Amino acid sequence: MEPSPVTLPHLAVAAAVYLAFFGGLLFASMVLPGRVVPGFPNPEGNRKHYRINGMALWVGTHIAIVAGALLLNLSLSHLVKHFWSYFIVVNVFSAVWMVVLYVGGRRRQPAKDRRHGVIGAVQDLWYGVELNPTWLGVDLKVFAYQPSLIGLSILNVSFAWAQWEQTGTLSPQMVAYQAFWWLYMTTHYHYETGVLSMWDVIAEKFGFMLMWGDLVLVPFFYSIGGWWLLDDARPPMQWPALAGLAALHLLGLWIFRGANAQKDRFKRDRTVRIWGQPAQALGGRLLVSGWWGVGRKINYTGEIMVYFSFALCTGFRSVVPFLLPLWLCVLLPHRAWRDEKRCSAKYGELWQQYCRRARFRMLPFLY
Repeated sequence: MEPSPVTLPHLAVAAAVYLAFFGGLLFASMVLPGRVVPGFPNPEGNRKHYRINGMALWVGTHIAIVAGALLLNLSLSHLVKHFWSYFIVVNVFSAVWMVVLYVGGRRRQPAKDRRHGVIGAVQDLWYGVELNPTWLGVDLKVFAYQPSLIGLSILNVSFAWAQWEQTGTLSPQMVAYQAFWWLYMTTHYHYETGVLSMWDVIAEKFGFMLMWGDLVLVPFFYSIGGWWLLDDARPPMQWPALAGLAALHLLGLWIFRGANAQKDRFKRDRTVRIWGQPAQALGGRLLVSGWWGVGRKINYTGEIMVYFSFALCTGFRSVVPFLLPLWLCVLLPHRAWRDEKRCSAKYGELWQQYCRRARFRMLPFLY
């Protein structure tokens, strides 16, 4: 299926749909119930509380799509047909939102903390002015994960929808691709409190860098494999290959989600049990139980495995679907290196003890 050309009417429709989608999620975030969970102290030592209701949004999205299909003849293939119109609209939306937050943030920012001049303005636009901009009780930096991940999920499903409309069936590899992504997203919302321990939530201001990454990069780049599955002329993938991909995905997801959940639980409760045993920690601070005794950044290994399972669903016709996991193979080891430098400065000798205890970063016996 070739995307339709970008025209002003198509852009207008895309803008209306995206504003309704974004506004609907924002409104739902305000009104849907959820647990109130304390975040982690920011660099100034302040701690914010968050209402965690992403699972309600995730389930609500399923209900809305099914209801739309049954009652309104909704077709998500529209997103595939007008992919580039939506891409342009969301880029423009991100830029406008950046300016709105910049103007509001500058107005609320103490004069002594303001950057000045053109360079200062560019830095504030890119990195952000405020750590936790909030609208009507919704923390916007944490909320941005919702249009990011739910938008990605809807785009992924639109490729299966379009294939069904074109052929009346779904290829086994398309089914696997959709199942893998659905499980990935559902486990994210099951462990949603884990986002509160991420460095960008704790310490980074909310500017165009994070905003564009959430709203544009994740939905439009991470769904790239769908194009290679939509018009897939290959013979259906055989069950042994599908079973191998499922094993890769499940193992990677177990490592990725499990490791992050272990660290989040330990940060909140030092008496937590991990793998059936009381959590062990060096100096009461550095977790060495569970996956964190296997590798210092083993969660990144699991994440890379998961993304390779997505790409492998497309076979080997093109390197393009593999750009995402290959990019993570560069990004995450570099991030691990930066994290370790920061941890070494923070923990000193205790970090060296931890490195001797957990000898490998990401690959046991190799790296």
